[in-house]
Amino acid sequence: MRLAETLRSSTFKLALIAIGLFGVIVLVLFGYVYLSTTSYVRARLDNAVVAEQQVLQRTYDREGRGGLIALIQQRTADEGFRDNTYLLADSSYHFVIGNLKEWPSELKGAEAKQTFRVPAWKTDPTQRTAMRTVLMTFPNGDHLLLGKIANDLEVYTGNIRTAFIVGIALICILASVAGVLVTRRTVRRIEAINATSRAIMQRGLDTRIPLRGTNDEWDQVAANLNSMLDRIEALMEEVKQVTDNVAHDLRTPLTRIRGRLEMASHCERDNEADQELIADTIASLDGVLRIFSSLTRIAQIEAKAQKAAFRTVNIAEITRETVELYDAAAEEQGAHLNFVGGRQVYVTGDRDLIFDAVANLVDNAIKHGRPAGNVTVAVTENSEGEAIISVIDDGPGIPAAERQNVFKRFYRLERSRHTAGNGLGLSLVAAVARLHCANLEFLDRLPGLQVRLKFPPNLIPSSQGETPETNWIGQEMKKRDTVQ
Repeated sequence: MRLAETLRSSTFKLALIAIGLFGVIVLVLFGYVYLSTTSYVRARLDNAVVAEQQVLQRTYDREGRGGLIALIQQRTADEGFRDNTYLLADSSYHFVIGNLKEWPSELKGAEAKQTFRVPAWKTDPTQRTAMRTVLMTFPNGDHLLLGKIANDLEVYTGNIRTAFIVGIALICILASVAGVLVTRRTVRRIEAINATSRAIMQRGLDTRIPLRGTNDEWDQVAANLNSMLDRIEALMEEVKQVTDNVAHDLRTPLTRIRGRLEMASHCERDNEADQELIADTIASLDGVLRIFSSLTRIAQIEAKAQKAAFRTVNIAEITRETVELYDAAAEEQGAHLNFVGGRQVYVTGDRDLIFDAVANLVDNAIKHGRPAGNVTVAVTENSEGEAIISVIDDGPGIPAAERQNVFKRFYRLERSRHTAGNGLGLSLVAAVARLHCANLEFLDRLPGLQVRLKFPPNLIPSSQGETPETNWIGQEMKKRDTVQ
């Protein structure tokens, strides 16, 4: 079954295509080497034959037929010319002199360079010797066959052909085996992912894709998928926790409302008591609606549905307005609320969302800080162009082990359970920070806590006399000019 999966795999098909292309390239390369090498060797043989032909022609022109016969007789007796073939025949192709006893029938009437095979005259007569020859006809009708043994060429070309066939066969075999092995490895890794997916669908999110420790691309894919599963499991756990917390937080006010209405239904009508009951019921229902409103707002922010309202905004101005809004609340708690910062620090974002985030941070610092303590809100800009909003209090702070939990919806520290609130404030702040690609940090002050909201650098810097509105208009004009 695994072999069938391997053969059906797209990786195997791609491997076959790659093998085919590689085979064609090797075939062309070997063909070029074969043709160029044989052409070179054949040309050298032809040059040697032509050079000897010129010597014989000059001898004939100078000394006639007798001189030519004497030279051929001398050449055939010389060991230095043992690879040469000579045959002088009359006009009827009858033997005159030479080391070839008979004129080849296939060469009668031919006048060109030829490669043919003749029985070896110095070895076993049953063997065939390859010759590279040139044919000449003299004015008196005599015919001369001059040749040179081409066995080296034949052996070389045979070796090339054998190497070519063996090489192509080995390449195809090795490439096919490699393709099958690579494909099977790929199929196994994919099957591991599929098996994990099936296990997750059947049993839940507790299964993970096994890693082999090779740190290759498959291990990286598996690690990323495992991280994604961890994130999904965390989100599912968070959804479950939110559901449980919503049920818990809504049960108390709804039970209280129902109890009051039930008591009122059994009592005689009293305008003053009825009005008080109605007011308490409305207040309780407003609290329930605020919870749903906060959940809806956080969901919208996390869905990034608010990015359409992004503009270049002055966070110093936004933060100063927030401090002014909460100044009265700080006085009621006996706290001192201060603002520190310049007049113009710009970021790209949603003004209303940034206002809500800063408001939640300031509200938490006032509620959970030291009674009659100090709360400082600062807006700065570092050397890298990052805008930073800091909210600093001198209260008990947040334990390091709890700092990740406080971003969960409805999560509240034990000491804060008797303080008004629903545990959604920091969840909203975290959602706003993610939407703006900002970092939300907790720093110890000893005593106290510093919460920093660090925004990335603004893409278009604003001059001192420029308002957020004019800066945004300039940004839009630059975008339009770029398009044009």
